[in-house]
Amino acid sequence: MEQQFSLLAKERTIAHSGYNRWLLPPAALAIHLSIGMAYGFSVFWLPLSKALGIDAPIECAKDMSLLAQLFTTTCDWSVSTLSIMYTLFFVFLGSSAFLFGGWLEHAGPRKAGVVAAFCWAGGLILSALGVYTHQLWLMWLGGGVGGIGLGLGYISPVSTLIKWFPDRRGLATGLAIMGFGGGAMIGAPLADKLMKFFATADSVGVWQTFLVLAGVYFIFMIGGAFGYRIPPSNWKPNGWEPTTAKSKGLVTNRHVHLNKAWKTKQFWLIWGVLCLNVSAGIGILAMASPLLQEVFGGRLIGLEVGINELTADQKMQIATFAAGFTGLLSLFNIGGRFFWASASDFIGRKNTYFIFLALGFLLYVSVPQLAHAENLPLFVLAFCVILSMYGGGFSTVPAYLADIFGTQMVGAIHGRLLTAWSVAGVLGTLLITNIRDYQLAHGVAQAQSYDITMYILAGMLAIGFVLNLLIKPVDDDKYMTDAELAAEKALAHEKLPQSVGTANDTAYAPSSMVMVILAWAVVGIPLLTGIWFTLQKAVVLFH
Repeated sequence: MEQQFSLLAKERTIAHSGYNRWLLPPAALAIHLSIGMAYGFSVFWLPLSKALGIDAPIECAKDMSLLAQLFTTTCDWSVSTLSIMYTLFFVFLGSSAFLFGGWLEHAGPRKAGVVAAFCWAGGLILSALGVYTHQLWLMWLGGGVGGIGLGLGYISPVSTLIKWFPDRRGLATGLAIMGFGGGAMIGAPLADKLMKFFATADSVGVWQTFLVLAGVYFIFMIGGAFGYRIPPSNWKPNGWEPTTAKSKGLVTNRHVHLNKAWKTKQFWLIWGVLCLNVSAGIGILAMASPLLQEVFGGRLIGLEVGINELTADQKMQIATFAAGFTGLLSLFNIGGRFFWASASDFIGRKNTYFIFLALGFLLYVSVPQLAHAENLPLFVLAFCVILSMYGGGFSTVPAYLADIFGTQMVGAIHGRLLTAWSVAGVLGTLLITNIRDYQLAHGVAQAQSYDITMYILAGMLAIGFVLNLLIKPVDDDKYMTDAELAAEKALAHEKLPQSVGTANDTAYAPSSMVMVILAWAVVGIPLLTGIWFTLQKAVVLFH
C-alpha cells in the first residue's frame, strides 16, 4: 500500500541540496487561496434561494419542518437554512484540524494537501449534486466534507513553513495564511461571473459553477500539495544561529509533544487569547454591511435621516457604500495577516498580541463616540485597524506556538488550537446579532443599537490582555527528552541530511530563481486581480 502511494510518502518530499525555500510559500498560497473561498460562499445564497422559482423564490409552507426541507423538491430553500452550510465549513475545519493534526505531522504536508484537495473539491461536487437534484441534505453533506478539506488544507503547510523559516517564522506563516483571507476576493467575483454565464431560463447557474470551481481548485491544490518540500532534519539557513532568536524571549529551541502541549496552561492561555481576539473581530466581519448602514443611514449620501426613512433607491445607494466598506475591511484583513505576522519577527509574538488587545480595546471603546460625532472617516479607519488585527491574530499564532512549544509538532498543536476559532465563530456572531436584536426590541434607535456591543467586545479584549500577560515559558519537565525527540522524528520519517553542515539558502542555481518567479506569478496574479476588484468596490467610500 505504501508503495502504491509512494509519491505521497513523506520521505519523497525531503528537499534536495540547493532547494530554494521561497518556493514553499507559493505552494501554501495555492491551497489557502482555494479553500479561502469558504469566506465568499454568501454569494450563492440569494441565487440558491430561488433555484426553483428562478425569478422569485417558491416559498415553503410555514409549518414545514426543517427535516422536511432537507428532502423537499417542491419549494425553495431559505437563506437561513442555506447558510448552515457556511457554519458546517468552520465547525468541520476546527474538528478536522483537531483530529488529524497529529497524523499530518507523521504523514507529511503533501499527503495532507492531497487529501484536502479531494475533500474540498469533493464537497463542491456533492453540493453541485445537491443543487441539481434539489436536495438540501446533500448541500449540507458537501459543507461537512468540504470543511474537512478546509481543516487539513489550512494546517498542512504550517509546520513545514516554520521549519524552513526559523529566522522569519511570522513572515512565512503570514504569507500563507494571508491566502485564506484573500481566497474570497478571487473566488466570489469569479463565482458571480460563472453564475451569470451559466444562468438560463431554467437554471440560476449555481450547480455548474460549483463543478467548475471544484475543477479549478482541485488543480491548484494538487499543484500546491506536490510543491511542498520539507527540510532535512536539523536544517537551518546559512549564517543563522538559534541562540540569536532565543535572546528575543519566549523562544525555545526544545520541543513539547502534542500529548503534553495541549494540557499545559500556556496552551489554554493562548487558546483564550485567540478566541477572544477572533470573537471580537468575526462579529464585526459578519455584520459590517448592516452596521454601517444602520449607524450612519442617510448621512452616507448627505441626508440627515435614519435608514428607515430612506426610499428604496436611496437604500440601494447606501448599500453600495456598505459593499465598499466590506471590501475595505477585507483588504485590511488580508494585509494585516502579512503585516502583523512579519512585524512579530522583530517585536516578538507576545508584544504583538499586546498591541492587538490594547489597541483593539481603545478602538472599540471609541467607536460609539465616533458614530455619535458622525465622524465617518475615523469610524471606518477604526474598523479597518480592528480587522487588520483580526487577520493578524490568525497569522501570528502559529509562530507564537512554535516559540513556546518548539517546531517538532507545531502543526498538530496549531490544529488543536483552531477549536478556539470554532468557538469564536459562534460566540462573536451570536453576541453582536443577539444584543442588537435585544436593543431594537427595547426601543433603542438603530444608530445606537451597537454601542453596548462595542463596550462588551472591548471588555473581552481586556480579559485577553490579562491572559496574554500570564503566558510564560513551559516548565522543563514538559519538553521531550533526546530519546523521545529521536523517537518522534522516526515516526515523522525525518532523516538527517546526507552531508554534514547546513544548506546555503543564498547559493541558488539560476533555474531555481526562475521557478520561484513562476510559482509566485501563478498565485500572485489571481491574488492581485482579486485585490483590484475589491479596491474598485472600496473606492466608493472616498467619493
